Amino acid sequence: MSESETTPDGAGDASDELVGEVVEDDGDGKKPEVSSEDTGLLSISGEMPANVIVVPVDETILFPGMTIPVVYPPGPTRDAVEFAAGQGPFVAFVPRKTPRESGGEATREALFNPDDLMGVGVLARIVKSLHMPGGNRSFFIAVTSRIVVQRYLRTQPYLIARVTYPPDQAQETKEFKALWRAAKGSLADLLKEIPGLPEGFSIAAANLEGPAQLTDFVAAHLDLKREERVELLATVDLDQRLRKVLEALNRELELARLAGRIREEIRQKIEKSQREYYLREQIKAIRKELGEEVDQKQLALQELEKRITERGLPEEAAKRAHEELKRLEVLSPESPEYNVVRSYLEWMTELPWAAETADVTDLRKAKAVLEADHYGLDEVKERIIEFLAVRKLKPDTKGAILCFSGPPGVGKTSLGQSIARALGRKFFRFSLGGMRDEAEIKGHRRTYIGAMPGKILQGLRTVAVRNPVFMLDEIDKLGQDWRGDPSSAMLEVLDPAQNVNFLDHYVDVPFDLSRVMFICTANIKTQIPPPLLDRMEIIDLPGYILEEKVEIAKRYLYPRQREAHGLRKDQLVLRPTVYPKIVDGWTREAGVRDLERRIGRVARKVAAQVASDKIRTANIGPDKLEKYLGPRQFFADELHRTLRPGVVVGLAWTPVGGEIMFIEATRMPGKGGFKVTGQLGEVMSESAQIALSYVRAHLDRFEIDPDVFDKSDLHIHFPAGATPKDGPSAGIAITTALVSLLGWKKGRKIRPRLAMTGEMTLRGEVLPIGGVREKCLAARRAGVRTVILPAENKRNVAEIPKHILKGLQFHYASTYDDVRKLAF
Repeated sequence: MSESETTPDGAGDASDELVGEVVEDDGDGKKPEVSSEDTGLLSISGEMPANVIVVPVDETILFPGMTIPVVYPPGPTRDAVEFAAGQGPFVAFVPRKTPRESGGEATREALFNPDDLMGVGVLARIVKSLHMPGGNRSFFIAVTSRIVVQRYLRTQPYLIARVTYPPDQAQETKEFKALWRAAKGSLADLLKEIPGLPEGFSIAAANLEGPAQLTDFVAAHLDLKREERVELLATVDLDQRLRKVLEALNRELELARLAGRIREEIRQKIEKSQREYYLREQIKAIRKELGEEVDQKQLALQELEKRITERGLPEEAAKRAHEELKRLEVLSPESPEYNVVRSYLEWMTELPWAAETADVTDLRKAKAVLEADHYGLDEVKERIIEFLAVRKLKPDTKGAILCFSGPPGVGKTSLGQSIARALGRKFFRFSLGGMRDEAEIKGHRRTYIGAMPGKILQGLRTVAVRNPVFMLDEIDKLGQDWRGDPSSAMLEVLDPAQNVNFLDHYVDVPFDLSRVMFICTANIKTQIPPPLLDRMEIIDLPGYILEEKVEIAKRYLYPRQREAHGLRKDQLVLRPTVYPKIVDGWTREAGVRDLERRIGRVARKVAAQVASDKIRTANIGPDKLEKYLGPRQFFADELHRTLRPGVVVGLAWTPVGGEIMFIEATRMPGKGGFKVTGQLGEVMSESAQIALSYVRAHLDRFEIDPDVFDKSDLHIHFPAGATPKDGPSAGIAITTALVSLLGWKKGRKIRPRLAMTGEMTLRGEVLPIGGVREKCLAARRAGVRTVILPAENKRNVAEIPKHILKGLQFHYASTYDDVRKLAF
C-alpha cells in the first residue's frame, strides 16, 4: 500500500501548489480555436453529464473517490482541461491502452487519437485551479464515478465523448456478502501489518460505505501493476471486481506478513547485539571500578611475543615477526589491517621452525614395520632401509626425494604411510592432480584479500614438525594455465640444494624444507616434466604376480574387508583356493584394488545373510564364487585364438600395467589393397607398413606366392578397437602375423603360448623396447610360456626378480630371422 496519494502523468503532490513542477511540454503549445458547435455539445447540467471532454492519461490510473492535484505544463492536454473547466466543472480521464513514451513531442492528432484509448475511464470534478511557477497550472480534482465511453462526438480540437455510468451494484447473495466481509477483513489485516501508516488513512478505510467504494479505494492505493489497475477499472461488474480485489489483498497481505517477519528477525538481532554490547560495556566498567580491567589487545600482543620467543624462529624470521608486532601495537583492533597483521603473526608462530621428531634408528624394527604393512616390494623396502642406515651414520643428512611410479592399486600411497611409521615420523599427504595455480604451492602475497600460505607450509603447520614424510600424490597430473605453472614451483620444493631456503609468498621469509622426506607418486613418469623428474629418485612398482596377489589378499585385504563389514573370523571363511580363482576369473589389473572390491562384495553379501538370520557362518570355496560374484568375467586360456594362421600375440605397455595384445591378419580377393584397423596411432601404422614392405622384399625366404599381393587385399586388425594404441614395439608381431598368414603357400600357425615384442626395421633388425617388466608380468598372467624379446633387452630381464619370471622362457632376437626360427 502506498502512503501518499497517487497522481496522474504530470501530476504533483500537495507541495506543487507552492513550488510547481517543470514538466516537458507534450505538444506544440498553440491553443486551438473552439467553435460554438463544440460549446453546444458541452451543455452540461446535473451531476452526471452525458457528453464530456476526454483527457488521455498514461501511467497513472484514476479511480472513483480519489481527490488529488494534477499539474500540466503548457500544451494541448492542459488546453483541454482548461476548456473543460470553462464549460463546466467536469472532465473525463481515460487511460491509454499502451502508455506513451515520455520525453518526445507528439502531434495533437497523436495525443487525442480515440483508437489509442480504453473504453472505460472516470469522471472528475474540477474543484479549483492555480497558476504555478514556470508556466505550469495545477488543477485540484475530485473523481466522482466510473464511466463507459459509448462513442466520440468530436476528436478535434478536443476529444468529446458520449458516456454512460455503469451502476455499482450487485445482487445481495450469501456468496457476495461473504466476499464483502472477507475483503473488509483482509484490508483491516493489511493495514495492521503496515508500520507507520497515517491515522487518517486507517480512518478513511474504516468508513468505506460499501463494496464499490472498497474496491476503488484498494485499487487506488494498493501497489499494483498498471495492467492490474486497468483491469480493475475496466471490470464494471461489482461481483467480479470484488473477487479480483480480494485476490490482490490476500497477495499483498502475505507479502506484508513476510516483510514483517523479516523486520522482526532483524530487530531481534539488532537488539541482541546492542544488549550484548551494553552488557560488555557494563562488565568493563565494573572491572575498571574494581581495578581488574583487562586489555584484550595487550593480552594478544603478549601472547604473540611469548610465542615468537618460544618457537625458535630463525634470526630473519624473528626480526620480521618483531617488526610486524610493532605495527600491530599501533593499530586499532577495529582496523582491517589489524586482522591481516595478526593473522600473519599467528602463521609465523605456528610454523614448526625448530620442532621435529626423532627418527627410528633401529633398522630391524623399521624393516619389521615395512614387512608387516606390505608384501613384496623388496626394492622399495631395501631403499628405505638404506636411507635409515645413512641417517643413523650421518644424522644431519638432507631429506630424501623419492618418486614411486606404477599403475593404480599397487600400494604407492599406503607405502608412504608405512615409511612414515617405520621412520617414526608424522605423515602428511595432498594430491597434486589437476592443480593449476602455482599459488597453491608457494602461497599468495599478503596484498590479496584472504591470502594464505601454500600447501607445503599448510601441511607443516598441520603436522607441527619440520621433518615429516610429505607425500605429493599424482605429480604426473599437474596442470598448467594462465595462473602459472605449478610444476615449475615444485622445482624449488624438490631440489635439496634450494629447499633449504624455500620462500613462500605469504610468509616471505625462508623456511628450511631440507629435513622433510618428500615422496611423490605417479602413474606415468614420462608425463612428469624432465627438470622435475631429474630431481627425484624413481622407484618403479610395476605390479604384482598371482602369488603376490594371493598373499596380499590373505594377509591384508580379507581381514580388512571382514572387519569393515562387521563379520567375525568364524562368520566368513575364504578357503585358500578361493583367492587364485578370484584373481584369474574376476580381475585383470596390475594392482589389487579390484581384487579388494571383489572380496568386499563377497563380505557384503554374507553380512546381509547373517544380519537377516538366513545363515550363521559362510565357508566359501571356489564352487560358490559365481553365486557371490556373478558369472566369471575372464578366462586364463585366452591364447586359444592363436591356433590358426595369421594370429599372433604381442605385448603392450599401458599406464595401468602390461597387457597382451592380439594381432589378426586376413586376406580376401582384391587388387592389392592394405588396411590396418584398431584405433592405431601414427607410429603403429608406420610399423604395419614397414612389416608389409619387409615381407614383400623377402617373398622367397617365406615361400610366398608373388601374385597374392596383386590378387588379394590384406587387412590387419588389433582387437579392442575402442582403446587407442600406438608405439613401435609391435613391429615383429605384425611381421609374424603376415608371414603366418601368407608364408609357405597356405600359411602356418605360430607356436602355442608364445608372445613377442620388439621394434622392426626395413632391414629386418630387431630394436629394443621399453616396459619389459610390465610386459613380462602381463605374459605370465595370461598363461604365456615363451617370450621373444630384442637382444638388447636382455639386461632389463636380468633386473627383474626371478620369482616374477617363474614359468617364462625367454628368447632373444637380433634380426627377424631369429624371430622366424623361434616362432614357427
